[in-house]
Amino acid sequence: MAAACSRTLCKVGRSFLETPGAARSGTVSFLLGNAGAHGSRRGFGTGGPGFRSRLVSSMRAGGGKVLGCAFLFGGGLGLYQTLKLTMQQHLAQEDRKVSGAGLKMTLYQYKTCPFCSKVRAFLDYYGLPYEIVEVNPVMRQEIKWSSYRKVPILMVDDELQLNDSSVIISSLKTLMINKDKSLSEVIRCYPEMKAVNDRGKEVTEYTNKYWLMLSEAQNAAVYPAKGMQKEEMKWRQWADDWLVHLISPNVYRTTGEALASFDYIVREGKFGTVEGFFAKYVGAAAMFIISKRLKSRHNLQDDVRQDLYKAVNDWVAAIGKNRKFMGGDQPNLADLAVFGVLRVMEGLQAFDDMMENTKVKYWYRRMERATLNHEGRS
Repeated sequence: MAAACSRTLCKVGRSFLETPGAARSGTVSFLLGNAGAHGSRRGFGTGGPGFRSRLVSSMRAGGGKVLGCAFLFGGGLGLYQTLKLTMQQHLAQEDRKVSGAGLKMTLYQYKTCPFCSKVRAFLDYYGLPYEIVEVNPVMRQEIKWSSYRKVPILMVDDELQLNDSSVIISSLKTLMINKDKSLSEVIRCYPEMKAVNDRGKEVTEYTNKYWLMLSEAQNAAVYPAKGMQKEEMKWRQWADDWLVHLISPNVYRTTGEALASFDYIVREGKFGTVEGFFAKYVGAAAMFIISKRLKSRHNLQDDVRQDLYKAVNDWVAAIGKNRKFMGGDQPNLADLAVFGVLRVMEGLQAFDDMMENTKVKYWYRRMERATLNHEGRS
């Protein structure tokens, strides 16, 4: 519609410039209409019929060229704005296809859960919009509709459920790159399997969860250097299988730290007044005891801080001095996973000790800026 109007203005402008003066005066008379016959049109000028006569006369004297140029300018400007709007809409559509920004996503989480924090770090870095539903960790009524009773759970478009933090991240990253597949097709590449762990408890595992489902050409574009993919997968798994298990023994290391940790959990989580009171004091005491068992189970040192320091320094050493991130100039999925896990300790003594006694600070601050500014969106 706008483009058609702009083209019409251009045609009128050309007619003024190309036709003789007599013809132009007729055209002007037609465009101006009978101002005297319609009182409502007098608002466009203060001279009434006399003004119209003088304007037509000026057109005969050569002023038509000026008016023609005005029509051409107006039409050209209109076409420019129309083309600009069309291009913006096209780029927005392409951006939705590439980034997954057109998906409606709802994340069911505990805010202080390291696995949930991993997913938030990924979504924030890539600037993917999502809503959060904070789950009550005691009653879990918010996910009563789900047979999968852990968090995070990501619901996409209110109908597609993604479980497990690494599966969520791998699926969405695959979708952002591989535009030939739908999300439901991508999810089928990560089948669910039931297994029994070393303590005799049935657990749900997902195969391929550290892999991106890409073509050979796409894979080469994402991982241009030899060993990049293997390195990313190794450290993503390390974050899940080792780093995560260092969090609880460190934040519940002493009774004072356990109480401070549960004060933070209650403040940031979804608890009722009575639940919050019991969670803070009973939960802190329970987790202090459990943390000692976790220390034994994972063969940690008496001073569990030393295991945390070593793990974090191993991570920094793997990045090396010549890279800002493990992904190079931009974070990769391993960077986002490790950052997400460590971030849950912010505000606690364990986090302050880690920042002071390891070499992780500069990398961590870069990751903080990258996720806060959604740098992956560009």
